Amino acid sequence: MSQTTKRALAASLKKLLEQKPLDKITVTDIAEDCGVNRQTFYYHFQDIYDLVEWIYTSEATAAIGGKKTYDTWQEGFLHIFQYVLDNRAFVTRTYHSLSREHLESYLYHEVYDLLWGVVEEKAAGLSVREEDRAFIAHLYKYALVGLVLEWIGGGMKGEPREIIDRLELVIRGSIPQALERFSTRKN
Repeated sequence: MSQTTKRALAASLKKLLEQKPLDKITVTDIAEDCGVNRQTFYYHFQDIYDLVEWIYTSEATAAIGGKKTYDTWQEGFLHIFQYVLDNRAFVTRTYHSLSREHLESYLYHEVYDLLWGVVEEKAAGLSVREEDRAFIAHLYKYALVGLVLEWIGGGMKGEPREIIDRLELVIRGSIPQALERFSTRKN
C-alpha cells in the first residue's frame, strides 16, 4: 500500500510539472491532485524535494537495467537518455529548479554504477588497486553525466544514439588501456 501511495504522489507531481514550475507547486496541490490529505503526503515524504529524490532513486534506477558490462554500457547509457525523454517535463522542471541536485545525484549514482560494472569486468585478472579502479569509474562518470546535463540544458536536441555512438568512438578501448597502465605502474 505504501509504495502504491508513493507512486500516486509521484504521478501527481509529474502531472503538475507539465503545467507549472516546481517552485510553484505546493504539497496541497499534490495531495489534492492525488486525492489524499496533506498528512498522507507527510507520512511518506518530508517535503516536495524528498519526493523528487524518491522518484529519481526508485523509478529511474530501473532505466539502466542490467546493461553494466563493457559490451552493453552503451545500451545502459541509452536507457538513461530514454528515461529523460520519457519524463521530459519532470526532468526539465527539476533541472531548472533547486531540485537540480537530485537530478545530478541520480545521474552520478546511476552512471557510476554502470561504469563500475564495466571497470570491474575489464579489471578481472589484473592487479589494480580498488582506488585506481574507482578513479577510472569516477573520471568517466563525470564525462558522461556532463554530456547528459549539457544535452538536457540545451533542450534535449540531438539524437541520444548519435551522442552515444560518438562517445563510444572517443573512449573505445580506453578503460582497458587505463587499467593495464595502472596494473603495471609501480606503487
